[in-house]
Parts: sequence; C-alpha cells; structure tokens
Amino acid sequence: MEQIVIKGRNPLSGKVQIGGAKNAAVAIIPAALAANGVCVIDNLPEIEDVQNLCRAVESLGAVCTWNDAKSLKIDASNIARYTISKEIAAVMRASYYLLGVLLGRFGKAEIPIPGGCNLNVGPRLFNYHLKGFEALGATTSQDDDVIRVQADKLVGAHIHLDSPSVGATINIMMAAVFAEGATTIDNAAKEPHVVDTANFLNKLGAKIKGAGSDTIRITGVKELGGGEYTVIPDPIETGTYMIAAAITDGDVTVEGVIPKHMDSLTAKLREMDCHVEEGDDSIRVRAGKPLKASVVRTSEYPGFPTDLQPQITTLLCTAEGKSMVTETIYDNRFLYACELNHLGADIQIKGRSAHTDGSCVLVGAEVNATDLRAGAALVLAGLVAQGETVISNIGHLDRGYERFVDKFSALGADIKRTGKTE
Repeated sequence: MEQIVIKGRNPLSGKVQIGGAKNAAVAIIPAALAANGVCVIDNLPEIEDVQNLCRAVESLGAVCTWNDAKSLKIDASNIARYTISKEIAAVMRASYYLLGVLLGRFGKAEIPIPGGCNLNVGPRLFNYHLKGFEALGATTSQDDDVIRVQADKLVGAHIHLDSPSVGATINIMMAAVFAEGATTIDNAAKEPHVVDTANFLNKLGAKIKGAGSDTIRITGVKELGGGEYTVIPDPIETGTYMIAAAITDGDVTVEGVIPKHMDSLTAKLREMDCHVEEGDDSIRVRAGKPLKASVVRTSEYPGFPTDLQPQITTLLCTAEGKSMVTETIYDNRFLYACELNHLGADIQIKGRSAHTDGSCVLVGAEVNATDLRAGAALVLAGLVAQGETVISNIGHLDRGYERFVDKFSALGADIKRTGKTE
C-alpha cells in the first residue's frame, strides 16, 4: 500500500508554480466533445482526474494526443458512443459533465453514477442537473446505477436553480449551447471554473453571456468548431500552499496565479495575522506567530470555498484560542476531523460546524485520507506535527494535486512516498 511519510516542523520557504485548475479542466475536457473539430487544451494539471477523463472521452471514440505533459489535443469529430463504463465513471465525480455535452450534441447520454469523493448524501444528488435538462425538453431517469437523458430536440428555456450548483450550471450550459433559441440560467454558480468553461465554449463558437454573474444567457448554435484554450491556474492548489506557508511559520511565494480568485482566503489569513503580499500573478505568504483564532463559513464564490475548508480548519487547530468553521455546501465534509484528532487536534463537530481549540500540540501518527481535500489537510497537519506522520489512501491526493510531494520537498518539507508497487 502506498503511503506518504512526513517528518514535521520544517518551515517552508521558496517559490512554487501553480498548475492548471482541476475543477476547470474536468469540465473543459468533456466540453471539447461539443466541437466538430480539433481542440487543444493547454495548462492542464498533471493529475489522475485528467488522465481518467481522457480515458473516458477516448472510450466514446474521441482521439486524444498529448503534445506535452500539460497540453492535450482532442479530436471529437468521430464520436460513436454516448455511454461510458462503470469502471471509468466510478473513479471521478466529473464524469457527470458528459451528460450535458452528449445530450447537447447527440440528443442522448447514459452515464453510470459517478464516483470520486463522497461528500454528499441522499438518493438523488443530480436533481438540479436533471431538472435543467428537463426544462430544455429532455426526458431523464436515474436509478441506483445509471443516469439517462434523451431529447428529440432541445429548446431554450428559463431555468432557475434552487441553489447555485457549479455542476448543474456547467452541465445545463453545455446542453443549452445546442438548444434552439435562448436559454437563461438564473441563480447560476459564479465560480472561476464556470467562467473558464464558458470562455472555452465561446472560443469554439458558442454564444454565452453573463458567466461569472448569477444570470447566464445562452443563444443556441447549430455546431461548434475547434480551437485552442489555456486553463486558468488552480485556486485550490494556490490556497493549499498559502495555508502551508502559514501553518509551518514559513515564507512561500505561489506563482502563476490569479490573486483576485484568492480574495476570501487572503482576507482570512490577514485576519489571523499572516502577512500576504499580492503581485500581478503571484502571492507571498509569511506567517505571523502566534496566529489568531477565527470564524469561517463556506459559501458559493466569491465566498470562502468549501474545497479549502479542511485546510483552513487544520490551520485553525494551530491558532491561539477557539475557532469555528461552518460548512454550508457538503454534508460529509468533516469526515477528516477524526483523523486530525488522532494527530492531537481538538475538533468537535456540532451540526454543520467544527469547533477547534488551538491550545493542542499536533503529534505524528498513522492517519487515513478520506477524500481529496481531507488528504491535503492531513499533509498540512503532518508538516507541523512533531515526529512522523504516515498518511494512507493517498490516491485521493493524486486525483487533484500535481506532483505535490515534489513541490513540497522543493519548499523544504521532509516528505516522501513509500510502498509504491509496479
């Protein structure tokens, strides 16, 4: 079994280059299937979810060619299928984006229930997606294994989302690109990767306006052509290294970023007495010790991102005083708290809030990553814990962080992978 072993208490210092945004890449790769031509997608992150999506689109008949480690050419002109295997769908949540793009281009799609991180509960996790497709004229069904959508013709409609779901916004947007007439999505998600996906589709010839606001308007087109596009830098990877600098009392500059995307985290770190300096495409974080306790509440962009909630909670476990973190997006996001408590943290979960006491000292132990961002939180804890921390189930980290062991090592962390089998 492969594990990560960390010997803590080394302040991080230096510069780290941020890769392409995972959450944008996993939407843009499926979106390339809308093109009746060749797409080149640059600045893709070197992560398992990207590789798995390549396998998914290839299984549909697309031809994928890597120009280099971060640049992918996709030719979807000869797609012959509209469903993927359970094995491919099971390893990544983003496989649901194939629903919208295949429905839009071919009028039908059949996708096994996606896997990935189990952060929500309930029998119908994709209601917003399906209601949007139905508003456009599709029939939908979902059982325990498969989601099916089909339409003889898609027609533009006014769609109001009960909640600004990122996945539903992107999925509906991709289907509506080919709907006859105009579509309006109200209460749309505003996240940067929603904007990035819309910009990509517009590069191919779509007519999408308003992405980044709560109202997106799409005028349907008959066909999309090819094009080349560069994915935005990853705000969650950026934030993870910013927090790593703070938790280790370090001095780290993250490069190749969009500082505006980090406003909510930057404000919180400054509130905790960290020193944060913004450049045109860089952010330098120098820790201030002792760090102050704080109150954090996740919300949709531009609020504090749920994907940085485990990391900021870990940081607050080392801050002076009592802090509270409230999670408003996902039901199961606090599964990692028990693992942090194994390291000596004092986290108590009350409803949708985690209450932390920073008076405790973290000490290395064997822990288990329960999901992608939980794995990142455990790495951060290991960086500051006394002694040796061993993290298992690290495949979650490979899904979303490129070369994270190499990047942390270059900043001065004592971190390595062990137990790799060929």
